[in-house]
Amino acid sequence: MWRAFVAGRTCDLRTGRAEEDDPLDGPEWPEERTVRARSLAQLLLNPPPPVPGRVAALKLAGVRISGRLALSGGTVAPYVQFDDCRFDDQVMLHEVRASSMRLVRCLIPRLEAARLQVTGDLHLPQCLVPGGIRLSDAQIGTDLLLNQLVARRDRHDQAIAADGLVVGQDVEAELMELSGELSLRSARIGGRLSLRGSVLRNPYGRYALNAPRVTVEHTLYLSAGWNPYGGSPGDTSPPPGVDTKDFVCEGGLRLDDGRFGNAVIIHRARFRLGEEQQVSLRRIQTPELRYTPGRPPTGVVSLSGARVGKLVDAPSGWPTTPGRLSLRGFVYDGLAPAEEFPLRARIAWLRTATPEYSPEPYERLAAALRESGEGDEAREVQLARQRRRRESLTLAGRIWGWLQDVTVGYGYRPGRAAVWMAVLWALGAVYFAGRSAPPPADSGGYQPHWSPALYALDLLLPVIDLGQDNAWRWTGTAQWVASALTLLGWMLATTAAAGASRLLRRGS
Repeated sequence: MWRAFVAGRTCDLRTGRAEEDDPLDGPEWPEERTVRARSLAQLLLNPPPPVPGRVAALKLAGVRISGRLALSGGTVAPYVQFDDCRFDDQVMLHEVRASSMRLVRCLIPRLEAARLQVTGDLHLPQCLVPGGIRLSDAQIGTDLLLNQLVARRDRHDQAIAADGLVVGQDVEAELMELSGELSLRSARIGGRLSLRGSVLRNPYGRYALNAPRVTVEHTLYLSAGWNPYGGSPGDTSPPPGVDTKDFVCEGGLRLDDGRFGNAVIIHRARFRLGEEQQVSLRRIQTPELRYTPGRPPTGVVSLSGARVGKLVDAPSGWPTTPGRLSLRGFVYDGLAPAEEFPLRARIAWLRTATPEYSPEPYERLAAALRESGEGDEAREVQLARQRRRRESLTLAGRIWGWLQDVTVGYGYRPGRAAVWMAVLWALGAVYFAGRSAPPPADSGGYQPHWSPALYALDLLLPVIDLGQDNAWRWTGTAQWVASALTLLGWMLATTAAAGASRLLRRGS
């Protein structure tokens, strides 16, 4: 190992037989494959000079490390790589300063790396960490690679504790399997955060993914992933025949107050939540939210206070039970459904989000539809808002609202007033035409020619005087019919005026 270190070569103790070289499930390794952790620490913290013309590096493959590898507080200058290695005890990297460290397919009882500073990469793909990982306030210069990592909870029920983590570029954490909380509170990631195909389970606490105030400069992926031919998870669409795995979150997911520079992608994701658990996206900010999980979560989805540029969604992903969706204060500039999303289903989406009437979600949807040039759909949403508001009014208010709805559609269907006016005019004209001419109101004054059609129209028009209404005097049933036409005319005019004023206010 010493000679390989100074020459920058790999010390490979693997036998070449897969069943014997497996560090995760293989048999116990003999003493000749064992290196003491104390010797590794001495080599890394006080390295000998390299062979002239070579760069010293610690590269071990198929090696068992006995004892606890304690490097806390030290500076590790050489490059470090462990392949298919087995650690008997936890690895201590508290406040270590290093260049790059790669541990690939290793068994590590626990990794303690709070405030670790790595100027290059930190790789832990395909590792098994039964006691969990601590990366709180760690700083990774370029990439953090956790693909196909398997980690279980620590004494705090956390599989990965990475609060305050800072990564210069990408965090690749695809096809992971975690049993315990993944905590990324106030983490900052300079590229993307990819959890495609990962399975996060936390039956011990409230959250499976706990990442409030996280900042991701590019994209967050909570979507399906795939593993081509046993290599690294793919970044492009899988070729035919390659199996894909949905993102699974069994426990609450919290991204409250998160900032995402490009998009949040939630696609082919399964959320299995308890009664008090949520998919919480409160107050997130992102240019695009793609919410197409394929099936609704079993718990609550909250977008309260979120600000999104473009919302890409599908009706199959949203909860349909009232109270399971919160859109209070949710602002989005445009809609781009990933599949057919009928307006009726979109209005039902709003109703699910407002068990108690609130006008704000309706106004936001109408504004987004108008921005997309869908004025007719925007008016239908406003009409649905008025009908929903009517349910919360008193009996008199509901009756008046119903009348406005039937007559002019709360002003969003003003053509109805003309239709009703024409129908009432025709009915009034037919009724008065079937009766004898009434006596004049003033027998000695001017008497216009009796015209049933003009008389019915004069009754209906509340402002215009055609000279018929006040010229004749009815008694009995005809008097009641005339009074009813006058009242209906005023009501139609009032509701039409109210609708017109709403249209003018929206136009201004």
